[in-house]
Amino acid sequence: MSDCSKAEQPGEQVCSLIDELTCSVENGGAEERLRILRRITDMFMAGAHSYSDAQVAIFDDVFQQLAAELEAAVRARLSRIMADIERAPRKLVRSLTFDEDIQVAAPVRMRSRDLSDDLVENARSKSQAHLLAIAQRLELSETVTDVLVNSGDMRVVHRVARNRRAPFSLPGYDKLIVRARRDRNLTLTVGERRELPRHCFLKLLETASASVRAQLEVAHPQFAAKVQVSIDEVAADFQQEARELSKQHALAARKVQSRLRGRDATDADVHAPAHAQDFDRTALSFARLGDFPLAVVERALLDSGVDMVMVLAKVAGCSWTTVRALLQMRDAGRNLNADNMQRCAEQYRKLKLETARSIIRLREERIRMHSGEADVPSLVRSEGTAAIVRLAS
Repeated sequence: MSDCSKAEQPGEQVCSLIDELTCSVENGGAEERLRILRRITDMFMAGAHSYSDAQVAIFDDVFQQLAAELEAAVRARLSRIMADIERAPRKLVRSLTFDEDIQVAAPVRMRSRDLSDDLVENARSKSQAHLLAIAQRLELSETVTDVLVNSGDMRVVHRVARNRRAPFSLPGYDKLIVRARRDRNLTLTVGERRELPRHCFLKLLETASASVRAQLEVAHPQFAAKVQVSIDEVAADFQQEARELSKQHALAARKVQSRLRGRDATDADVHAPAHAQDFDRTALSFARLGDFPLAVVERALLDSGVDMVMVLAKVAGCSWTTVRALLQMRDAGRNLNADNMQRCAEQYRKLKLETARSIIRLREERIRMHSGEADVPSLVRSEGTAAIVRLAS
């Protein structure tokens, strides 16, 4: 019995075509399949907006049988047609999406609206050419962009980063920033995304600064210290601009100001937002507690190292509980295990307050010496924060 008797009828003409299809599958060849495919496609396009779900399902079965053994060029043409139809047959679209031939898969991957979880599965299992097609879609979910950034080659990553309609999760942005470390164009592309979280922008800036610093130091090693100060000053300017344009930072600043109105900041005021992974409130409260420049605090919190956080915390009088919360903030990506944290606790215990103050004074002195009136002391050129902390331990 024909399927037309089992569901709401699209019309006698469709039933007749289904009967022809049955005969062609048994006795006909590719030309006969192609003839019926053209007729059924024209009929579906003419009434797709008015067919019921049951009727679309009948068309879906017909398309599946017709397209299974047709050459790639015909399937590619069918893919281009179905990519722009809002109620395209679901099973057909999925089979075209997973087609090994990129010419067949690309149109529906790039434009079909009837794809969700299929894109995630697709991105995890298909070639870079297939990933590139997905990256060009007008709408993508964070789940899909995460897969593209993790699994895609640089061509895919560049394309999805340029896709202004593609949102990224925080882990996705972290991965983008890692992949942009040695790619100036990708750094610029990511940095120009308007919805980029401010702390991610600062991390991107820090990464770019490190790259510039490395190149300049190789070319002019005698200016290494002054190059570092120049980079610090430029980074501070960008940080201030990022803060001024950030609604998120403005809201955090109002909250901190309200909370600390009429009193000094305490260790608890830093621990609470750090434990909650609130970067802006943590930085603002930490800066108030230690009377530090906000730019210095932000860069310490975002540094993948641990030394400057502990130096600032020692001067500010933070408890180890608060220091641990600061080191465990996700934004720096430190991922410290239990053994690492135990070593940090011991290092923090041994770090003397006067040593921590000396490190901060050295940083301030380096900036003052950059005026050119005197050479930078050899200690500032040769000893970094980490080395001084190790010596103090």
